[in-house]
Amino acid sequence: MRFPGRLSAAIEVLTDVEQRKRPVSEALKAWGINNRFAGAGDRAAIGNLVYDALRRRASHAFAMGSDSPRTLVLAVALRDWAETPESLNAAFASDSHAPVPLSEDEAKGATADLAAAPAAIRADVPEWLAPSLERAFGADWIGEGEAMTGRPSLDLRVNALKAAPEKVMKSLARFTPEPAAIAPFGLTMPAGPRDARTPNVTTDEGYLKGWFEVQDQGSQIVAALAGAREGEQVLDLCAGAGGKTLALAATMGNSGQIFAYDSDRARLAPIYDRLKRNGVRNAQVRAPNDGALDDLVGKMDRVVVDAPCTGTGTWRRRPDTKWKLTPELLAQRQSEQAALLVEAARYLKSGGTLVYITCSILPEENDDQIVAFRAAHPEFTSVDIAGAWRSALITDLPEGLATPAGGLCLTPRRTRTDGFYVHLLRKA
Repeated sequence: MRFPGRLSAAIEVLTDVEQRKRPVSEALKAWGINNRFAGAGDRAAIGNLVYDALRRRASHAFAMGSDSPRTLVLAVALRDWAETPESLNAAFASDSHAPVPLSEDEAKGATADLAAAPAAIRADVPEWLAPSLERAFGADWIGEGEAMTGRPSLDLRVNALKAAPEKVMKSLARFTPEPAAIAPFGLTMPAGPRDARTPNVTTDEGYLKGWFEVQDQGSQIVAALAGAREGEQVLDLCAGAGGKTLALAATMGNSGQIFAYDSDRARLAPIYDRLKRNGVRNAQVRAPNDGALDDLVGKMDRVVVDAPCTGTGTWRRRPDTKWKLTPELLAQRQSEQAALLVEAARYLKSGGTLVYITCSILPEENDDQIVAFRAAHPEFTSVDIAGAWRSALITDLPEGLATPAGGLCLTPRRTRTDGFYVHLLRKA
């Protein structure tokens, strides 16, 4: 496919997303099934166009004067991919699969200035979230929102149970991975421009042998800050597919015991194969049956709560969720988080540590939850986050990451990671 045809396909996919209210990944998969002539490069380019359109949906719509699928995709070509109205119309004229030529108004959108746009438009966030983001980041909140519109890198965590970073870098030499900036066992491959394809590392021999996992550097950092030690008894209360369980097992050197639990069987299902491939021997999966965790009450050295959240920290990867988020969904997640903190406290022994994690950048899901929990549970005190950072990562905590209540917030702008929050609480 030539570029005009790819633009038409992206418009078709984005129209499908909006009309049928389906996730982008599903719409892209359906388009690929129905258009088997398209190669891997075509599918990657079309996906990039669609995701780029959604990452900057608000600012692109403001510049173009419309939020239709056509104008959003054209805005990506003009404002993100360095095309011009003249180059597009010339390409359209010679391609039967091209969109109709640009109108005069659409051409003007290529150079539209956003300086006078409302703050939420410049930040590319829903307007109702602006107060929350300003409370979280102060005067930097627009810049934090803008950083969420970039493409994410592909990050890997080297499995210390089976390999060293040098071994994995050699295996993946064709992709030229680089050491991650913060995570000690992290490797990263920056996202490319325009139609660049994300490396398919899961077909690599090293992945199949369990030498590494795909995991955002931010997730690696908060897993390291959990501070799990050799010989401890650890409960991963919201284990999901097991990403943090695997990281904890490597930190613990396969000693002690990790109990991996999730209330959703479907989310938990992939963990079994992943544990085997990674060579993890100190993890015991607890399926969500009645009384599955009763024998752990009051016995855990550490309970990790990777709580369900709005996912605002993952907007670069799932930009469609940014525009679907509602105050009602935020309130639902807050209720779930508060209940999980109370549940987690039951399993800790005296002197144990509760590790609260979200992939959210909203204070309502982060500091606010901790403040409310501590008020109701005075036997818990916050662990010094700067000290925890030094202990886990052997560097000083970078300026600006600590939150007012004593937690820590990572963001694409500050740490070049997904957005993550972590808070450590010690039980008296």
